[in-house]
Amino acid sequence: MKHNNDHTIRLASVLAMMAAFSIPGTAKAQDASLFHNVPAASQGLTLENSSFVYRKLPPEARPRELQKHDIITVLVDFRSRFLSEGDAQNRKTSNISAVLADWIQLDSGSLKPSIQANGDPTVTGTLNSQTQVQADVELRDSLTFRMAATIVDIRPNGNLVIEGHLNIRNNEEHWQISITGVVRREAIQADRTVSSDAITQLSIDKKEVGQVRDGYARGWLAKFYGRFKPF
Repeated sequence: MKHNNDHTIRLASVLAMMAAFSIPGTAKAQDASLFHNVPAASQGLTLENSSFVYRKLPPEARPRELQKHDIITVLVDFRSRFLSEGDAQNRKTSNISAVLADWIQLDSGSLKPSIQANGDPTVTGTLNSQTQVQADVELRDSLTFRMAATIVDIRPNGNLVIEGHLNIRNNEEHWQISITGVVRREAIQADRTVSSDAITQLSIDKKEVGQVRDGYARGWLAKFYGRFKPF
């Protein structure tokens, strides 16, 4: 009798467990997937909501939005090459033969034919001209340096107006470099550097003063001759 009771109790326990699992609801189990940690489907996966090792940077280490009077670094690497060739030839031959057959004279207020006592004046000539011109011009320029520039204005569309000046004096030698231009925010790298190729309205002014400059500079007479070229 006792054996039958034990069997009945076990059967009732199994039925109770089956009934518990058959109740409608949400079944949960242990899952280590990071996809279930997304707070909202519209946000998508980011490092902040899907990484175990993500940590926010402290405020002083976060990149700050560029503002007026901030300083950036401009990398100037300007190279140009210009080649021009020309060849021209011109030949011209002219023959002139002119005769003054009739002439006039003023006699008592009237115009009358004037008779040439020595015969009619004549002009005869020949003109030969030949011009040959050949010119070859090749120019190569290279300018490479880096310097700091200040954001002096921000346009309504977000473009930045930059301006920078550099003065270096070494004894008698003096170098002056100025740079201005307009650059897009997106062209500036995370380390706040920008290439000169990305700057529009770029203006670079470089001046040298000193003994080295005086060694190869032209004199005032050479400048006058080069400007007006009298011969």
